[in-house]
Amino acid sequence: MNLLAEVTEVKGIGEKTAESLNKAGIFTVRDLLYTLPRDYENFQNLVKIGRLTPGKVVIRGKISDLDTRFARRRHLSITSGKISDDTGAVRVVWFNQPYRAKQFDETRDYYFTGEYNLKNGRYQITSPSAILAEDTGEGHKSSSIYPIYRQKSGIKPPQFNKFFKNLRPIFAEIPDLLPGTFKNDPLKSTRPAFVYEGARKDALFSSHFPDTEVEVKNARKYLAYEELFELLLAAKLSKQENSKLRAETLKFDQKSTKKIVDSLPFKLTNAQRRATWDILQDLEKKTPMSRLLQGDVGSGKTVVAAISAFQAKENGYQTALLAPTAILATQHYEGLKSLLEPLGVKIALLTGATKHKEQLKKDLRSGKIDLLIGTHAIITDDTNFYSLALCIIDEQHRFGVDQRQKLLLKTARNIKKSADNIAPHLLSMTATPIPRSLQLTIFGDLDISVIDELPKGRQKIETEILRNIDQESQLYPKITEEIKAGHQVYWICKNIEDSPKLETTSVKKQAEKLKHIFPKYHIEFLHGRMKPAEKDEIMERFSKGKIDILVSTTVVEVGVNVPNASVMVIMDAENYGLAQLHQLRGRVGRGQAKSYCFLLTNSEDLPTRRLREMEKSTDGFYLAEADLKIRGPGEIYGSLQHGALDLRIATLSDTKLISAASKQATAVAGAFSKNPEIMLNYKELMSGISHYQQLTTLN
Repeated sequence: MNLLAEVTEVKGIGEKTAESLNKAGIFTVRDLLYTLPRDYENFQNLVKIGRLTPGKVVIRGKISDLDTRFARRRHLSITSGKISDDTGAVRVVWFNQPYRAKQFDETRDYYFTGEYNLKNGRYQITSPSAILAEDTGEGHKSSSIYPIYRQKSGIKPPQFNKFFKNLRPIFAEIPDLLPGTFKNDPLKSTRPAFVYEGARKDALFSSHFPDTEVEVKNARKYLAYEELFELLLAAKLSKQENSKLRAETLKFDQKSTKKIVDSLPFKLTNAQRRATWDILQDLEKKTPMSRLLQGDVGSGKTVVAAISAFQAKENGYQTALLAPTAILATQHYEGLKSLLEPLGVKIALLTGATKHKEQLKKDLRSGKIDLLIGTHAIITDDTNFYSLALCIIDEQHRFGVDQRQKLLLKTARNIKKSADNIAPHLLSMTATPIPRSLQLTIFGDLDISVIDELPKGRQKIETEILRNIDQESQLYPKITEEIKAGHQVYWICKNIEDSPKLETTSVKKQAEKLKHIFPKYHIEFLHGRMKPAEKDEIMERFSKGKIDILVSTTVVEVGVNVPNASVMVIMDAENYGLAQLHQLRGRVGRGQAKSYCFLLTNSEDLPTRRLREMEKSTDGFYLAEADLKIRGPGEIYGSLQHGALDLRIATLSDTKLISAASKQATAVAGAFSKNPEIMLNYKELMSGISHYQQLTTLN
C-alpha cells in the first residue's frame, strides 16, 4: 500500500470515519501509522486477586456494588466498588471520577491497572485504569502489551486498535527513510548503530504491536531520533540556503538609535541592550538576518522589536509584524504606536476586523506605511509592500510554515525589486524559555538573543499550591478580595466540555459553578473552538474590565496583556508541563498590583516536584532547566516545548539523542552541499522537510 494513500484505503475506514480522522489531522496512511499510542497496558504481570501484594498491580475481573458518595461539602466525590475473580474480591476506589459508577457492565470482564495499598485500615486499589477485556482483541494473552490510543475527533481508542490490525500486513513494506539505512548507502557511516536498515518498519510495528516494554522503548527511541533528525537537517539546510540570499543593508545610525532609546518612558535593561545590538548589527549585513529573540514573559521583547523597526524606517524600508491573534496584534499596535509615532513612524493595523482595508493596502503599496502590524490578513495575496525589508513574527511556532513563507515572499514582489534572490531580514520572537544547554542545538538555523532579566519594578507573582478541597476556605475569599479591589481573575481549565473519559474539569461546567459561587460578578468562558471574532470580542471585553472572572482553556497562554488581572487559577495543575504553567502564570503580574497564581490539584498525595518548582521560582529559564532534570533523558513523552517545536514523539529532555541527531544532520547537510544529487536517494525524507527549507529559500 502507498503510504501517501488516503485513509479510506484502509479496511474499516469509510467516508464518515475518514472525515473525523481528517479533522484530527490524519489524512494519509502515513499519518495513521505515525498516530502512536499514548500509553501501554502491560498484562505480563497479571495477578489473581487472591495473590495480591502491595504495589502496582494488574488484575482481570468483574466489577460490582458501584456507588458514589460526596464528602467535604461536595468538593470530593468517592466512587467505590468491588472487583472479583475466581480467587476472591478486592475493594476499588476512584476520587473525583463519579462517571465510573455508570461506566461498567457488571456482566463483563475488565482489566484493571492501579496501586494496591492499605488505606484507612483496609486494602484497596486506588483510581485504576480500566479496559474492557474483549476490546483487547480475540485470543488476547495475558503475556502481551496492549497499546492505548488517544480519542481523536470522536474516534475512540479501540477503533484505532482495529485500524492497525487491518494495516498489519503492510508493515513489512514500509520503506526506510533516513540516510545510512539503504543498501550501498554512501552516508552509512554518519548514522548511529540503532538506525539500521529496516529500523523504521521495525519501530512502527513494535509501537503498534509490542511484545515487551523493551521493544516499545527501542521503537520510541528510533522514532524520536527520526523526528529530531528531520527537524535538525531542515534547519541546517535552511541555513545553507539562507547564505545564498541577499538582503537590504539597513545601516546603523547611532544618532537615530539614541533618539528612540532616549524617548522611551523607561530605561532598557542590560539584556535588552545586548539583544538590540545583536539585531542592529545583523540588519547591516547583506545576508538576511535569521534571529530568534527569546525572552521570558514580560521581559520587554516588543521594545527591542520597535528599535529594529525604527532602524528599517530610518533606512527607508518597511517592516511587517505578524501576530497569531487579533487581540495580540491590537496590543502590539497600541504599544508600538505610542513608542514610534512620535518619532515619525507611520503604523497601521490589519486584521479581519479592519475597516477601509482597500485604502490601507493602497497606502502600503505606495510606501506611506512604515510598519504594518497584523494577523494572517497580512499574508493575503492582495496585501503587497513597497519596500519590505524586515519581518518580525511573534510566537513563530503558532504559524504554519506556509504562512511564514507567504510573508517572506512579499519581499520578492516589492515594486522596487527585480532580483528573485532578495529576502527580508527575519526576527522571530518567543516567550517560551528553552534550556540554554539546548538552544544552539535545536535552533541550528537561527542566531539567538536572550533577554534574561525583567524590567525594574516588575513585582514577583506569589504562587501557591492548593488542593481542590481548600478552595472554599482559602481561594474564594482571596478572589472576592481582589475583585472588590477592582482587579480581575483568570481561571484555567483543561477541557472545553465534560467527558466521561476525562478526569479533569471543563470550562463550561466550571463557569456555571462559579456563577453560583460568585453571583454578583460577571463571569464568562473562552475556548479554542470558538470563532476567532467571538474569541477576540471576549478578550477585548476582559481587557476593558467588563468581565470579572474569565474561565478559559490554555488559549490565553500566549500574548494576552491585561494589566488589571491579578489572579491566575489553574485547575488540575499536575496535568501541565512546567513551561505551560509558567506561560499561564505570566498572564498576571503585568500591572502595579500584587498578583497571585494558585495551582489547584486533585491529588491527595504530596505535590509533585514540578509543582513545587513552580511555587519556588518565577524564572522561566530556571524552570526550563528544572523540567529537563525532572523528566530526565530517558523519558520519551513530555509536553515541554512540543508546541513550540512541533515535536510529537521526541522531547528536549533527551539530550543524548539530540546530540546524535545533530551530529548526523551536520554530516548529511555537508554531503548534500557537496553533491546535491545524493538528495535524490532520499525522496521521502526531502519531500517531508522541503517545507522547512522554503522558510528561507526564495529563489
